[in-house]
Amino acid sequence: MYVPAHFEESRTEVLHDLIKQHPFGMLVTHGASGLDVNHIPFELDSELDSRQGGLGVLAAHVARANPVWQDVNDGDEVLVVFRAGDAYISPSWYPSKHEFHKQVPSWNYVVAHAYGRITIRDDERFVRGVVGRLTRTHEASQPVPWKMGDSSKEFIDAKLKAIVGMEIEITRLVGKSKLSQNREARDIRGAGEMLKAQADHEIGDAMLACAQAKPE
Repeated sequence: MYVPAHFEESRTEVLHDLIKQHPFGMLVTHGASGLDVNHIPFELDSELDSRQGGLGVLAAHVARANPVWQDVNDGDEVLVVFRAGDAYISPSWYPSKHEFHKQVPSWNYVVAHAYGRITIRDDERFVRGVVGRLTRTHEASQPVPWKMGDSSKEFIDAKLKAIVGMEIEITRLVGKSKLSQNREARDIRGAGEMLKAQADHEIGDAMLACAQAKPE
């Protein structure tokens, strides 16, 4: 990924937060069958290898019928892409456009690329743990959260046998936060306010925060 210095986000804690807030990642593999991409919800354990100075571990599961878990070998390098939103930016939203007429359309976005080494975990205990933690995390906002115990043991056991776990030790994190930082604060603010007016709050709020932090 091309990352100009003014768009670079290298703070591990910020990238970890992005992953936790947007856990649906794109797993990119290059196995025996060539390039492949699978869209999977991930769990990030940012403390698991922190004592060794690591960047965290991602855990997920796929259907046993999905060939990806047999297409890669333990230790293969993979890439997981996490996206925290994107938005089209019209040059008309920049106040300076109306003075100088030297702006063009653009697209803003915030992403994190997690590179790592994959390990296939085809064991019931690991898979049950991943499913349980993902369920607790994503059911927490429901009025009556669903839990695995709501279904019979036989039903859950059968479902768990139909999936395979995977674990990815993160070896490198690359972040890009493209929020028009290379423009004047008034232009960043103007575009951010227009996005907010269109109900695009994620990138709009990020741009307004960026404008506030930048000297006029």
